[in-house]
Amino acid sequence: MSEVVTLAERAREAANALAVASSSQRNRALLAMAHALVARQDEILAANEKDMEAARTKNTPASLLDRLELNPVRIKAMSEALKSLSLLPDPLGEVVSGTRMYNGMWLQQVRVPLGVVAMIYEARPNVTADAAGLCVKTGNAVILRGGSMAIQSNLALTRVLAMAAEGAGLPAAAIQSVESTDHAAAEELMGLHGMIDVLIPRGGASLIKSVVENAKVPVIETGVGNCHVYVHASADPQMAERIIINAKCQRPGVCNAAETLLIDDAIHERVLPNILRALEREGVTVYGDEKTRALGAITRIQSASDEDWATEYLDLKIACKVVSGLDEAIRHINTYGTKHSESIVCQDYGAAMRFVNEVDAAAVYVNASTRFTDGGEFGLGAEIGISTQKLHARGPMGLQALTTTKYVGFGSGQIRE
Repeated sequence: MSEVVTLAERAREAANALAVASSSQRNRALLAMAHALVARQDEILAANEKDMEAARTKNTPASLLDRLELNPVRIKAMSEALKSLSLLPDPLGEVVSGTRMYNGMWLQQVRVPLGVVAMIYEARPNVTADAAGLCVKTGNAVILRGGSMAIQSNLALTRVLAMAAEGAGLPAAAIQSVESTDHAAAEELMGLHGMIDVLIPRGGASLIKSVVENAKVPVIETGVGNCHVYVHASADPQMAERIIINAKCQRPGVCNAAETLLIDDAIHERVLPNILRALEREGVTVYGDEKTRALGAITRIQSASDEDWATEYLDLKIACKVVSGLDEAIRHINTYGTKHSESIVCQDYGAAMRFVNEVDAAAVYVNASTRFTDGGEFGLGAEIGISTQKLHARGPMGLQALTTTKYVGFGSGQIRE
């Protein structure tokens, strides 16, 4: 029997036990997991350094190294996220709706676990802790298949988290990782219909496309982030500059970083030069259209192609286009965006509401950075991914996204005539 099938069978058994574990049991496990991350951080950091060393020898881009790297501050943040999860209300058993039927039977819709959740993801070790914590809180068993670049980090994190959860009374197979880095293992995981209840891919466009096209199990599609900031004619210039610098530069290698700047033609000659110079000071290369380049404001600028409008750089790079107004900005975003996170900077209420209503995205902001699209920032405790689809879950996926419902009828002998 293959490794993947063995893990799935163990996870199915664990899921049955997790579904009936009490809220206090699951919360104790989360606190034990949080404590273990800090207590055994030397072991985790040593494993992460092996991954970092291997990545450096392959000349991995700095933005990807940033995603891969763990340090005491990041481990502490992972630990705090698990503690925060333990304090959130238990979603299981929540009565979503209830009604008295015509025949006197009381019918309730109740929130329950999904069962066995599988994740395929790339070089983000923090996803291992977030996914494990969210699944424990929601009574799901989880099978993790991280990318080869982070294999040592992921396996170390899984060992630490699984042992802590087991020590707190949860099944040993509640948290498992696939050790094989062979692509065949991921393909096998995608095909385990009847053993895996839901599969969540988290990573680049090619990974997500492969999972969506090849999986035989239900998939929650997380999306790449070709995110935009549009500076409307009514925008406050200083506010626009702060938002753009934050959205692009605060952490450029993540999916909610801005990849395209759109600016209204009416103000571009007055406002855009300062924004471009601020981006250049931060080390950003701008891929500009003709009007942007004609300003001559910076030297770190390249000619934009149609491909740039559709590119998720995940780096200190940004595309910049001057648009004729709100209509063109909305058309551009709905054409090239990935339905992730979009922002408008403006002082015009009517323009703001048109942007909110007409832009098709999981998160839309008015006068705020796209960097807020995050489970922790949204008060979800953590997230298992950001869904850009429209079924079941959309945006940062926290606890409720990892549950489903069942109908429960309480009768007194009713039969259907």
